[in-house]
Amino acid sequence: MAHNGVGVSDFVKERLLQIRGDLRIFKDLDPAKTALVIIDMQNAFLEPGGPIPVPAALEIVEPVNRVARGCRELVVPVIWIRSHHPTNGGDWRHFFDHFVRPERREAAAAHLSADSHGSQFYPEMDVQDSDYIVIKNRYSCFVPGASSLERLLRSIGRDTIAICGTKTNICVESTARDGMMIDLRVVVLSDATATLSDIEHQASLNVLIQEFADILTVDEVLGELRANQATP
Repeated sequence: MAHNGVGVSDFVKERLLQIRGDLRIFKDLDPAKTALVIIDMQNAFLEPGGPIPVPAALEIVEPVNRVARGCRELVVPVIWIRSHHPTNGGDWRHFFDHFVRPERREAAAAHLSADSHGSQFYPEMDVQDSDYIVIKNRYSCFVPGASSLERLLRSIGRDTIAICGTKTNICVESTARDGMMIDLRVVVLSDATATLSDIEHQASLNVLIQEFADILTVDEVLGELRANQATP
């Protein structure tokens, strides 16, 4: 089930208004400084009947594709993050050997190996040749050695990232947290992120808005980017 209308809790909003007087930190999103980062929209998580499905992620295919199209029109780079690791689990053995049931360990490790069907992008995702694709091998794109995302962002002059994808409380949250900690301006799209339950989705948004990111919708992000587009 999609997280329809599930956003930051009212009590968190009230607290933030009391503490800092505003729910927004990174206002006036600039298309010339922003990049869209789409995390893990892969078969392993979206394909029905797979070993590690996130059912709600199917419901964010449309908003993710929509924000990607809108960003391309504004010449905002679109960056797709694809997670995979060596066939036998490689440097993820710590995870598979401790966090996965013994009878599922090898199947889970194989499902996100570099050459597996599970690690490929879900076919309905609108990945274009003009987009960037970055491989990561940790939950956070910004853990040292996890991916080239930070280097890419610095090289193309982007200090603001709008993050969407799955799971809200795992790879999205991990990347958003670490992005803020390396001085990026971070926005998380509440209606283009998904995880296993509304409770976990909202809990993640509640944490992120307090210390790490602004929480906006696809329409809010695209509207602000369009309003701030440079005119010839």
